[in-house]
Amino acid sequence: MESNRQRKVAQIIQEDFAELFRKQASESKQSILVTVSDVKVTADLSIAKIYLSIFPQEHRKAVMKEIEENKAQYRNFIGQKMAKQVRVIPNLNFYLDTTLDDVEKLERELRGEGDNPIL
Repeated sequence: MESNRQRKVAQIIQEDFAELFRKQASESKQSILVTVSDVKVTADLSIAKIYLSIFPQEHRKAVMKEIEENKAQYRNFIGQKMAKQVRVIPNLNFYLDTTLDDVEKLERELRGEGDNPIL
């Protein structure tokens, strides 16, 4: 069960990163969309798990690698945004969210367009 404090911190992180990734996408020459689909924060607020959806799919590995390399800068960014709201800035763990891909694959299978034939 998440506490109100966990939900509040997760919401702040999600909104700030969504804005950051939106700005980065608008400044980039490539058309890559990075969305923050979910944020989970541990009970002691020391770790934030940030789930990202990245489109188009062929850029996922490169974008995730770049995000992992810049993790310290992202933590510094979020620390400046949350400095007056929390004592400890959470460590950030980024994960690729593939739920939309899974839904699309399942829908294709149900329509008979996947590996399973229509019976």
